[in-house]
Amino acid sequence: MAYRAEFRCVRGCDVAYPLDAVVYRCEACGGLLEVVHDEAAWQRRSPASWMKLFDDRYLRNAWPYGSGVWGKKEWVQPHVADENVVSLFEGGTNMFWAERYGASLGLSDLWIKQCGISHTGSFKDLGMTVLVSTVKQMIADGKPIRAVVCASTGDTSAALAAYGAAAGIDVVVLLPEAKVTAAQLVQPLANGALVCSLATDFDGCMRVVQRLSEDPDLYLANSMNSLRVEGQKTLSIEIVQQFDWEVPDWVLVPGGNLGNVSAIAKGFTEMLRAGLIDRMPRIACCQAARANPLYRAYAKARAEGRDLREEDFEPVEAGPTLASAIRIGAPVSLPKAVRALVAARGVVEQATEAELADAAARADRTGLFNCPHTGVALACLEKLVARGEIRPDDRVVVVSTAHGLKFTEFKTRYHEGTLDVPARHRNVPVEVPGEVEAARDAILRALDHRDARAEQHGGGRRVR
Repeated sequence: MAYRAEFRCVRGCDVAYPLDAVVYRCEACGGLLEVVHDEAAWQRRSPASWMKLFDDRYLRNAWPYGSGVWGKKEWVQPHVADENVVSLFEGGTNMFWAERYGASLGLSDLWIKQCGISHTGSFKDLGMTVLVSTVKQMIADGKPIRAVVCASTGDTSAALAAYGAAAGIDVVVLLPEAKVTAAQLVQPLANGALVCSLATDFDGCMRVVQRLSEDPDLYLANSMNSLRVEGQKTLSIEIVQQFDWEVPDWVLVPGGNLGNVSAIAKGFTEMLRAGLIDRMPRIACCQAARANPLYRAYAKARAEGRDLREEDFEPVEAGPTLASAIRIGAPVSLPKAVRALVAARGVVEQATEAELADAAARADRTGLFNCPHTGVALACLEKLVARGEIRPDDRVVVVSTAHGLKFTEFKTRYHEGTLDVPARHRNVPVEVPGEVEAARDAILRALDHRDARAEQHGGGRRVR
């Protein structure tokens, strides 16, 4: 059976573009584009048959369908030939049952979707496999693509550089000077990308990369390119797949450029229309208080007792935040995100620097190792639970967007007490002498001290 997809304008203009066209906005009105599939072809297959197909492929070794993204190829990029798929085994990440952390909040059904357990350590791999595979197909079809370019706060550049290197396609990345971690900087360097450090913020880098992409030989890889959304939407399919096709009540996701919010909503919406699920979850977009333009727009709409509208939005100059990857004041995916939140009865919440740092550390103490952006989502979760918007028996999924090891400076400085926030869950090494008996005595004293502190805070004696 043939499956088709094309670019269409999100504003409803009666124009369409093939997926191999070098186009990022509607040429009629300037609106963003989205990938629209021939869903009538999907519906000629039963929902049960789609579920079985996706389950049979999941994490298996038949190329390229074992990937969490390409196992849904008919719903992603049906026109890309298998030999042009560039996959580094993305998706298929752990759904961590946060039993202890959830219990501390009064939740019994809390899960953390660990998207950082991926090839380059972030959810960006989900979208980049689709974009780079499509570019490889375009080159195979004779399109003169010289390089793929992106502006980045770190994770996008790492993913693009890795997939570009695997495909043999040149990559140019623009990073804001001194605003990405050492781990994020070294990834595109190691993969051979042309790395440019600009004396500006992400929004400034974005303006430069949009100017570069006016050259049709330089292909834009930022989230305003809807190809990436097609990979990221598979996160929604995988979530329900991991729950035996049951829909959670809530999905919380950090929001910066807002591509992930719209992608997650798109995945659930398409499954709903195809009959694989019978309802939408509620979606919470979680922003850092120092980079919160969508939160401000949402607060304005809520104060007036109505749904969020695109006109409510005003860009801001994003301030310095520990959640550096979402330090974005003018998100390009805003129109899609607004539409997604309305469709999913979504909410927008924000977290201060102290709140995100403490939430990340508190959850770490129950077995996680959170990046600061996941800390934003966890802090917002705690607020929504405290207000009663999230109920004790709700099934909740928090999307962890990157691996904590990409942000070791954040973790180290928190526990050193050198961040500009109080560190309520700080943990420091205990100096112990090298002589055996003295070391034993010092360690036992340290354990006794920890037990006494746990009892003082109402936690009871530790289980050893």
